[in-house]
Amino acid sequence: MNLFLASSSDATNIVLNEEESKHCIKVLRMTKGDSIHVIDGKGSFFRATIVVDNPRQCIAKIDERKEAFGDHGYSLHIAIAPTKNISRFEWFLEKCTEIGINEITPILCERSERKIIKPQRLEKILLSATKQSLKSRIPVLHPLVKLPQFLKQMQGYTEDEKVQKFIAHCQDQKERKRLKQAYSTNEKVLILIGPEGDFTANEIQKTKTAGFSEISLGNSRLRTETAGLVACHTIHLANQ
Repeated sequence: MNLFLASSSDATNIVLNEEESKHCIKVLRMTKGDSIHVIDGKGSFFRATIVVDNPRQCIAKIDERKEAFGDHGYSLHIAIAPTKNISRFEWFLEKCTEIGINEITPILCERSERKIIKPQRLEKILLSATKQSLKSRIPVLHPLVKLPQFLKQMQGYTEDEKVQKFIAHCQDQKERKRLKQAYSTNEKVLILIGPEGDFTANEIQKTKTAGFSEISLGNSRLRTETAGLVACHTIHLANQ
């Protein structure tokens, strides 16, 4: 099944942007009268019939609409330091989107080696992974933000809504609960993952003061992107 992203829609029709229209009409050679499947990136799925087969602006008439198509039924937000090798961070975005994630916030930490990202490229990866995994909701990619600022931003959000907050790190050897033990299913969850050099002791203390609980992702020392994927998959399995 090929999925297209709608640039706009109303009660009757769906419009594809130029890039999606070109792929639909020129690459896949679809034409007026053909049936297509479209998502709006916000949870809606459409089965529609092409009525204008213009490669610059394809328009389709809505035949069927489904809400929450492909949703995973839980709310997961991972705040993670982008890796020095950006391809590893892109891999994380792709795989977590396929498994199921709602929000990603790239964070700058004291030991961060990568301090610049290209949101447009990352958004394309998220869209591609959403289509690949047959979902209708594209994960929200928030702007890159320094950890202290992120903690301030989250204070009001987590006070207003019941959100479980965890930080995964390997700065000491003391016993910590595994994520699968600490997490209560069917609740919103926010997980912090640090850079290659991990969080500093100062950062860990700040997150604890902000209400985050320390958790473990297992006995192995994981790469940043692997830790993010393990956290995502653990939450996914817990909610099955």
